[in-house]
Amino acid sequence: MFFDFGIKDVIDIVLVALMLYYIYHLMKESRSLNVFIGIMMFVVLWLFLSQILEMRLLGSIMDKLVSVGVIALIVLFQDDIRKFLYNIGAHQRIPLVMKFFSQDKKNKVDKENIIPVVMACLNMSKRKVGALIVIERSTPLDDIAETGDDIDANINQRLIENIFFKNSPLHDGAMIISKKRIKAAGCILPVSHSFDIPKELGLRHRAAMGISQECDAIAIVVSEETGGITVAIKGKFQLRLSAEKLESILTSEMAV
Repeated sequence: MFFDFGIKDVIDIVLVALMLYYIYHLMKESRSLNVFIGIMMFVVLWLFLSQILEMRLLGSIMDKLVSVGVIALIVLFQDDIRKFLYNIGAHQRIPLVMKFFSQDKKNKVDKENIIPVVMACLNMSKRKVGALIVIERSTPLDDIAETGDDIDANINQRLIENIFFKNSPLHDGAMIISKKRIKAAGCILPVSHSFDIPKELGLRHRAAMGISQECDAIAIVVSEETGGITVAIKGKFQLRLSAEKLESILTSEMAV
């Protein structure tokens, strides 16, 4: 049996190890690590009983549990599976030729919509008004927008500041900007459970991190405690931004 061990078996073992490591990392971030460990222990026990000890009756019972358990796992880990599939699809990029022909036009159009957002964030930062703005890119945010109230208005500095005014009924939720319009406000975002987020950052920052981990949206946070401006992109924070730096980031990211 050992003489049949070849390069394909080595590749097979390495790929399985990488897959298990990635799933372990994913479960750790979503605080489902104990469930993952329990599943792995069950799988090892199942293989030991059915393949090594060849206990047919107990092995057949566990076979049925495994077949039913696959469906249960899909239901239980649907959010993690969605994130896993998104991370695979996120590697796809727009062809360079399309980017070359459309870059100038995008930069010009986006700047007209970026400036009101930047100025609104700057004013709210000075007054320490908390805000959470999510800018949609290639991944649709219709399901997120449905959790809030429809706005469907042009991107306007005063409108943004009024929505996040402390006495406004929509100030606690997130604003969704889609297709160069303010689509909705007061929206509920998925909250990240990552342990890497500094403790001094609040729930708005966790929500911004959560949406940036699940899709390619750009999330802007204005802290109510410090007035600091933060951007979350692809699961990473850029903290303590000036208005000029925020404009630079939005301009470059929206041109991609």
